[in-house]
Amino acid sequence: MHIVRRREHNQYELVDETGVADPLAASFATGLIGRGCSPHTVAAYLYDLRLFYRFLADTGITLSSFRIAHSVELLAWLGAVPCPRARITSFPSAVRTTLSPTSINRAMAAISSFFDHLALADLAGVDRNPLATTQELARGGIARRRARGARRLKRVERVPRPMTREQVDKLLDVIDRPRDRAMILVMLQGGLRPGEALNLQLDDIEYGRRRVTVRHRTDHPKGVRTKSRTERVVDVHEPEALAAISRYVLEERPQNAPTRHLFLVCGKGKHANEALSYAALVKMFKRRCAAAGLTEPWITPHALRHTHATWLWEGGMRELALQKRLGHASFESTRTYTRVSDAAMLEDYRRALSKRCEEQADAEQD
Repeated sequence: MHIVRRREHNQYELVDETGVADPLAASFATGLIGRGCSPHTVAAYLYDLRLFYRFLADTGITLSSFRIAHSVELLAWLGAVPCPRARITSFPSAVRTTLSPTSINRAMAAISSFFDHLALADLAGVDRNPLATTQELARGGIARRRARGARRLKRVERVPRPMTREQVDKLLDVIDRPRDRAMILVMLQGGLRPGEALNLQLDDIEYGRRRVTVRHRTDHPKGVRTKSRTERVVDVHEPEALAAISRYVLEERPQNAPTRHLFLVCGKGKHANEALSYAALVKMFKRRCAAAGLTEPWITPHALRHTHATWLWEGGMRELALQKRLGHASFESTRTYTRVSDAAMLEDYRRALSKRCEEQADAEQD
């Protein structure tokens, strides 16, 4: 089985060797789209579902006969699946040849959602999700149901890698094109995600109030979507970003462009005046990094957001304020940046170290 993309509808399907779409997977994909999931999320879940179908074929287990006890066997099977593209990761953990714990946990979550859908739609003889057990809890006379998810693998809680001031300066020194400089600076000084930057429109920039409005949009012609569904206003008081955007709009952006999107494919090619795609942004960023001598694989467009958040946290911005600025729905996402350089922990460490040195000095005098 393999995944195909129907470009006319921008949808993905799981099909067999004859090209026939799997009806259960198609129903599952329709449910995901109905819940508002992006096409990329649907594709990722279908890839995980394809792994599950392979597991069922290898073990002879059917959908209706799958039980929670089989989850241990499923985890072991997923742990032995070769990585589709063995690569060197962004962290110094050598070459990965099998699925990472994060990928396995995502697959388990996708399979659990698949069983939820089958039980809800009354398909394949599945009446409950075998990857989630429930128990009745009576508290204050009210019966509540608490779901306990299937087993998950422990994964390393990695901290994001911010770019250094020297690396940022090297990158900016090689960017002379107004459009590219404006994109880089709005992500660096505004903390915008790449998808949020590409979805900006002309009306979202308020030069006088020095702010940018990040709106939830799904109408980008190249399929670029904003991650968060919570719109927010981002103040940009560092002058370089808005100045770069103003210069780009006045000097490079076509005045007669048929779209209100801010960042366009400029020039005279066949794609001129079209909204810039995510692939084009990544390609531009890699080219600029190569020119600046920045070859580290973890330096990506999203690293600019990590850098912005880390610099603000180290500068003394409060956690709740940082969460609102970054548009995080969960505080756990914001806590990732507070672990990079905890100012309070560093101060306590220095105080303890100073006290220890003083005690050693007093002991030597005695």
